[in-house]
Amino acid sequence: MSNHLNQNHPEYQYLNLLKDIKENGSDKKLFFTPEVLQDYAKKGEKPPYIKSVFGRQIRFNLSKGFPLLTTKKVFIRGIIIELLWFLRGDTNIKYLVDNNVHIWDEWAYKRYRKENNPLNPLLQGCQLKEELLSQEEFIEKIKNEPANSDFVKKWGDLICVYGRMWRKWPASDGREIDQLGWCIQGLKEKPFRKSYVVSAWNPDFIYAMASSGNANEVPPFCHTTFQFQVTGDGALNLGLYQRSADVFLGVPFNIASYSLLLLMVAQITGLKPGEFVHTFGDVHIYSNHFDAINEQLSREPKPFPTMKLNPEIKNIDDFKYEDFILENYNPHPAIKAEIANIGGF
Repeated sequence: MSNHLNQNHPEYQYLNLLKDIKENGSDKKLFFTPEVLQDYAKKGEKPPYIKSVFGRQIRFNLSKGFPLLTTKKVFIRGIIIELLWFLRGDTNIKYLVDNNVHIWDEWAYKRYRKENNPLNPLLQGCQLKEELLSQEEFIEKIKNEPANSDFVKKWGDLICVYGRMWRKWPASDGREIDQLGWCIQGLKEKPFRKSYVVSAWNPDFIYAMASSGNANEVPPFCHTTFQFQVTGDGALNLGLYQRSADVFLGVPFNIASYSLLLLMVAQITGLKPGEFVHTFGDVHIYSNHFDAINEQLSREPKPFPTMKLNPEIKNIDDFKYEDFILENYNPHPAIKAEIANIGGF
């Protein structure tokens, strides 16, 4: 283990959270659908469990650098593309696949496989809708077919992801509510109001609570809500409450993504970036990530990079990938770990 000489580096909040969970977390079983359990059985592996603590918080001052972790290389291109996808209010992975970002592939394929799997007891004795594709074949088909093809529209659609709730929340009267747009307009006109909240937690799309046609295999939103707040001297803060957090694979993405959103909203509202405050409910590490975490904990953080935005952009919908420039990012090498496809019915 390293000596951790510079404990003032803000990245130590994250590293100390990893250590906290290792030392104080309780072991808990996970829920996997039969199809996923079948995959582990084929590989001769036991499904992972988690080590979990509850109720933690970390914070990053955006005026002191962009909090992209340096103790392992983080996939910033994927973070930017995913955030732009959210901001489009899009629910179909076609945009991501076309941009070679595969963060959400497993969730779309999970629903496709369940509804076409001959081992599904609900399909016993029924003629399969189509020959079951592998995940690689499935994603290749999503990529090669046009966005308006029946296959892409049906199987690429996750039905309910963050962008839809942020930008197109389905109202009871049939409208689609742009929560983020309302916050941005309010920050421009009445910056000191305390009600600039965006909620992604919509029970009408969650498991047994969902209406017919709304239920899907994507777990209930991990990032349940976030709030903007403006200080007396015009700094914009952003606070996220995350009900469930995979601290090794997911949280580095989450920190960078919401920090980037803070920079974007600050620019288009004429405010200066303040703090990103990240509050966790159940924060955990997966048992198959232990070795990777030990490797990360042995490394010393390096200076945070700088993220520059195209200053010409004044509307949240006008940002493109080319409008972001990351400077002076010199991280340690990436550390690979397997994602666990949990949840579903």
